[in-house]
Amino acid sequence: MIQFKDITLADKKAIDCCLTGNPYRACDFSFTNLYAWKACFKTMFTIERETLFLRSQDINGQYYYMMPIGKMPLKEAFALIREDARQNGIPFVMKAISERMWIRIEAEMPGEFRYTHDRDNDEYIYLSERLINLSGKKLQSKRNHINRFKADNPDWEYFPLTSQSDYQECVDMLDDWEDAHNDGDKALRCDYIATKLMLDNFEYLGLRGGGIRVNGKLVAFTIGEPLTEDSFVVHVEKAYAEINGAYTIINQEFVRNEASHFTYINREEDMGLENLRKAKMSYIPDILLQEAIVVPVNP
Repeated sequence: MIQFKDITLADKKAIDCCLTGNPYRACDFSFTNLYAWKACFKTMFTIERETLFLRSQDINGQYYYMMPIGKMPLKEAFALIREDARQNGIPFVMKAISERMWIRIEAEMPGEFRYTHDRDNDEYIYLSERLINLSGKKLQSKRNHINRFKADNPDWEYFPLTSQSDYQECVDMLDDWEDAHNDGDKALRCDYIATKLMLDNFEYLGLRGGGIRVNGKLVAFTIGEPLTEDSFVVHVEKAYAEINGAYTIINQEFVRNEASHFTYINREEDMGLENLRKAKMSYIPDILLQEAIVVPVNP
């Protein structure tokens, strides 16, 4: 039987060893996301034969598993987690299964599972060049927002997050942002907790961050990290929406300064939030990484 356990900071090295070299651009397969969001999704893990196994709970408390990552043959890995579900009396459900993962599952276990597209968890992936240059007619409005921001705020500055005072400045803004947006929404509260954990453990997690100041005051910040050899993931982006162009310029400047040498930028999912979906689609994703819920055809 698999012995799942809580994820702690001390587990970073072991989990990273399993994730290193994995071919999936999915944002869930980053230690930072697994650790920072564990309070919301109650994510637990174990490592067997150099293979990472993950079990979580969704917002309704339903258990689900994620794709095993590592050296164990896939059929053997699936047998282990299906047995774990059986012994715990829970349905066997897998989530965050990308098309590339599904192709592998079908190739090795044809006809055994059913795939259902989960649009709310599709991930938005862009060429870094697109986010930096904002070229073309379709992104004209983004360039307009940035020009307006620069005209309204001639003393603006971008800076990388490199010190404890920088992290604390972001925490202070996060608290202010949370107070303004807190309406009892559980997802927003989880987002606050995850962002705070990233800032509190910024250097240990190996994160990169950047901020925008206007008149010496922080008005936007973002946090990300390398995900695969060619992909960088943006975990957090916060800005004061009442400042025209603040979100647009932190998006551009962060990628320009911290991630321009990566081909792709993964800006994660929209969680089914209409405004967030509209914002992410407005940048014209180069890849909409489809994710799915996968269950056995014969439970």
